[in-house]
Amino acid sequence: MLLRALSTLAVVAVPWSGAAARGGGDALEAQVDTIMAGWAKPDSPGCAVGVVRDGALALAKGYGQADLERGVPIGPASVFDIASTSKQFTAAVIALLAQEGKLSLDDDVWRFVPELPRYQATITIRHLLNHTSGLRDYTDLMALAGWQMEDFTTAGQALATIVRQKELNFPPGAQYLYSNSGFFLLSVIASRAGGKPFPDLARERIFEPLGMSSTHFHADHGLLVKNRAVGYAPRGDGWAISMSDWEQTGDGSVLTTVEDLARWVRNFDDPKVGGTALVEELQRKGRLTTGEEIDYAEGLRHVAYRGLATVGHSGSWAGYRSSLLRFPSEKTAVIVLCNAETAEAGTIARKVADVALDGRLGPAPAPSPTPAPSPAGKTGRVGAADLASLPGRYRSGELGTDLEVAAVEDRLVLRIRDRDSTLTPTGNDAFTAEDPLPLTVVPIRDAGKTVTGLTLTCGCDGFRTLRLVRAP
Repeated sequence: MLLRALSTLAVVAVPWSGAAARGGGDALEAQVDTIMAGWAKPDSPGCAVGVVRDGALALAKGYGQADLERGVPIGPASVFDIASTSKQFTAAVIALLAQEGKLSLDDDVWRFVPELPRYQATITIRHLLNHTSGLRDYTDLMALAGWQMEDFTTAGQALATIVRQKELNFPPGAQYLYSNSGFFLLSVIASRAGGKPFPDLARERIFEPLGMSSTHFHADHGLLVKNRAVGYAPRGDGWAISMSDWEQTGDGSVLTTVEDLARWVRNFDDPKVGGTALVEELQRKGRLTTGEEIDYAEGLRHVAYRGLATVGHSGSWAGYRSSLLRFPSEKTAVIVLCNAETAEAGTIARKVADVALDGRLGPAPAPSPTPAPSPAGKTGRVGAADLASLPGRYRSGELGTDLEVAAVEDRLVLRIRDRDSTLTPTGNDAFTAEDPLPLTVVPIRDAGKTVTGLTLTCGCDGFRTLRLVRAP
C-alpha cells in the first residue's frame, strides 16, 4: 500500500541557479498537497504544479497519473500540451522577428498571406496579436464543418478555412474578440518572414537559448514525445483517452513541462532572450480604434487578483488544461498543467497563489452569485409546415461543406456529417442547436415564404453570422 500511495505523487527539489527561493517551502508543499488531494490518486489523471519565486522553483510536484495504462505518475518533467497558453510563445517569435527587422507589427497581414481576401480595412499583425482582427475562428468553423478534435487535420486545411471567409466579424480594431485564427496566421507569417518552419524558429530563438529542452511546437501528430502525459476525459465511472491530431501551430500546440515553463518565467525578470524590449512588448496592452485600452496584450492577459496585478494565460484543448499566472510585483508565478478534461487549471492556480502569496494578497473575493437562468425563448413541438419545408441540404462556400436539415419522426435535426443535433423551436421562426456549437438557426424565406437558406448565429467567439444557401 505504501508503494502504491507513493506512485501517485512525484516531487523534486530542483537545484536552480539564480536567487534562492524565499522560505516556507515545506509549509507551501503541505498546503499545495491539501489543494491537490483530490487529484493524488492511482486511478486518475491529474496535474503538475510549480511555484516560481525570485527566479527559482520553490515547488515542483506532480499529482495523479501521466499514463493510466502504464501506471506512470505525473512529475515536474512530465510533458503536457498547454493549448492556448502557447500563444505567448508565438507572440514572442513575432516580436523577435520584428527586432531583427524581418517584419513590423504594423505590417498589413496581406504582405505575408496574400491568399487572404482583400477586406475593406487593413488587418495588421498587431491586430492578430491583440485579438482585434475580426477574423472568424477557424477551430469553430472546422467544428461546424464536422471535424472533431481526434481527427487528423493539417495547417493547410486551417489556412484554407480562413481564406474562404469573405466577411469579418467586425472591422479590424473595432472590438476585441478572441480568435485562434489570428495566432495560427502569426505562425504562418513567422515562417514566411523567418524563412523556415515555425517550430524551428521557436526552438532556435527561445527554447534552446533558455534551456527549455523538453519544449517544442508540436506540428507532427505522429512524433513520439518522451515523458508525455496522456490527455483524458471522463467516460462512465472511469477515463478515456482524449488527444488531438490537429497539426496547426501558433494558437496552441506547445508541449512543455513545469520545469521548462519556470525557465520561461525567469526570462521576464531576467531577460536573456529578447531583452527588456521583448518583455515590454509582450505585455503591451492592445488598443481599439476608439483609443480604448483592452486587457489583452500579446499572447498574455492582464487581470487583477486580490489587489495584485497578474499577467498570464490559460489553455484548454482535448484532455489538457493549463494555466500560467505571474504576479510581476512579487516576482512569483504559479504553473498548473493538467491532463484531465475536468481539471480547472485556472482555479487551481489561484488557490495555489492564495497560499504562495499569503499575507501579500488583498481580501479574498466574495463568491460569485449563481446567475439566474436566462429567460428561455418559447419552445414547443415542430410544426407540420416546418417539418415539410425545412429539410434539405444547405451550402456555404465559406464553410466548404454542406449541412443538412432532416426530419426525424416529429423533430428536426441539423446533420453535420454523421452527427445530428436537435433543432429546438424558440418561436419567431427560429431554432437552437447545441452540438457541435451553440447555434441560433433562422430560415431565410423569399416573398412566397419558401425557405431559400439559413442564417446561423453562434453563441461562441468563432463567428457572428454565417449564411447558407439551399442547395438544388
